[in-house]
Formats: sequence, C-alpha cells, structure tokens
Amino acid sequence: MAVSAVATLLFLLVASPVAFAVNHVVGGSDGWTQSGDYTTWAAAETFTVGDTLEFNYGGSHGVDVISKDDYDNCNTQNAIESYSDGKTTIKLTKSGPMYFSCPTFGHCQSGMKLSVNVQDSSTPSTPSTTPSTPATTPSTPSDSPATPNTPAKSTPTTPNGATGVFGSMNKFVIGVSVVLGALFVFMC
Repeated sequence: MAVSAVATLLFLLVASPVAFAVNHVVGGSDGWTQSGDYTTWAAAETFTVGDTLEFNYGGSHGVDVISKDDYDNCNTQNAIESYSDGKTTIKLTKSGPMYFSCPTFGHCQSGMKLSVNVQDSSTPSTPSTTPSTPATTPSTPSDSPATPNTPAKSTPTTPNGATGVFGSMNKFVIGVSVVLGALFVFMC
C-alpha cells in the first residue's frame, strides 16, 4: 500500500504542472501575418515552461527560431530551427528569452517577429514586454483581415481562466492542493 501511495504521489507531482500548460495562439485569431502587432500581443501574455506557441500562417510565411542578435538585425540566414508547414507548434521547454521571425524577405523588417520571455513554471511572473518593430508596410491581400487587426489572447487551460501573476499562482495552488488531497486520502 505504501509503495502505491508513493507512486501515485510522485505521478501527481510530475503531472500537475503539465495539466495547466497554456497553448498561446500567436497573434490570436488573426494568426502569424504581416499585419500583426506581436509586441502588444506578447505583452498581454505570460509564457511559462511547458506552454506552447501555436503559429498559424499562410504559404508565403514561415517561422524561424533565431538568436537575439539575428532578431535585433532581422537576419534569418542563421535560423536555429525553421518551419513552413502552415501550423507550427513550438513547446517552451526552458526559461529565458526566445526569438522568432518570418523568413520571407522583408517580413521581419515590417514587424513579423516575436520575442518572448519564458518563465520557470515555479516562478510567478508578469507578461513579457520585449519590444519588436511594429508593422510599417502594407500587407498583402491574403494577409489583410476584414476588420482591424486586434490580437486576441490565447485561452488558458486553468480552471478559472486566470492569467498573469494570479494565473501562475493558481497553477501552484491547484498543484499543491492536488498533492495534499492525494496525501490525505492515502493517510486515512
């Protein structure tokens, strides 16, 4: 009985942070386009280890994971990783800054780049605020939304939908509650 209690407790400790990961849809409902304002979008999000970034884009775009220097200079020739499948999901596996851009010529310079600061899953945080250059050139017809581009927040998977500092705190409180509840059940 004690062995199964310990195994269950370990499983709950490992599984609880994964259960509260957030899928961030880059650019909200508009997706990854030239007309996106990714600085504003990222500033309203909190990125935590275990979360994912989902890039949705048309055939004239792609997603490159790049270094800070390449981000600052819009250099897409040295991509760390490169994607062009139209729907790319990237798991945030470590804390610290991450940089992304569209590899299509001129798109990064027109603002199609994203910088996020990934927080450790045990550290409550505030939304990321690393700046990028806003879009200054007109978008192609396939990128133009029918309404003004207003980035939408991604939908968190926490029970009450909280984000930011309180969202991270909720993850911690819920995780601890699950573990303590399991401990209580096995002790009785």
